[in-house]
Amino acid sequence: MPETLNISLRGGDFEAEVLKDGSGPPLFYLHGAIGQKGWAPFLDSLAKQFTVYAPYLPGYAKSSGLEKLDDLTDLTLYQFELLDALGVSKAHVVGHFFGGMIAAEMAALSPSYVDKLVLAAPAGTWRDEAPVADLLAMSADQLQNELWSSASSSMSLSPADFEANSRLKATLAADRMQDLTAAGKFLWPIPDKGLKRRAYRIKAPTLVMWGENDRIVPSVYADDFAGLISGATVSLMPNAGHLLMIERAEVFADTVADFLK
Repeated sequence: MPETLNISLRGGDFEAEVLKDGSGPPLFYLHGAIGQKGWAPFLDSLAKQFTVYAPYLPGYAKSSGLEKLDDLTDLTLYQFELLDALGVSKAHVVGHFFGGMIAAEMAALSPSYVDKLVLAAPAGTWRDEAPVADLLAMSADQLQNELWSSASSSMSLSPADFEANSRLKATLAADRMQDLTAAGKFLWPIPDKGLKRRAYRIKAPTLVMWGENDRIVPSVYADDFAGLISGATVSLMPNAGHLLMIERAEVFADTVADFLK
């Protein structure tokens, strides 16, 4: 089980709740907008090879200070302060969707903090012909349907992955409004905040991962990130939707660990 660290930043303006477990090189995991945050089975797997730090982003769980962040740049700089407070000068950074957008910005704004970069269905670019889903406009039932792959009940899923899916579906509605309020401040009205102008600064070896059945951010966006980040490789995961790290936890963790090694 991970330990919970409570980190105070800027004289108490921010209180960060961070989950930590494992040993080995530091891995900084940034969760997505909705559906999963905190600890999950794929992080248990990664903690066998890495020291995993999984913070709740401001506005999530007990992490406070959301109102003191004006834009994505503020939120990105906050991550560097948190790493400093954790005593981590450089880490592998893994981010999903909203967290992936922040991870990419971290690698662009201050490359020295990021060893290797894994972006799982990241937000941050925009195509008019294939728009990212507007999570704020979706009902709880719509989210339940769209977050998951149509193959989520496939026999190809392990019992552990299937159980994790069921637990998350049961708890999604309870946290939906708090989560969307926090993420919407930075994702709305569209998630394109200018990353394409800064991506040339990303020096970290980068893996872009996507669920083939993602109905929140279509997998065509993988090509955008592969084109923006020099040397980036792409991995498309079958039988997985937007929450690929939950639906296919074992495959996701193994793919990430192999890349980081």
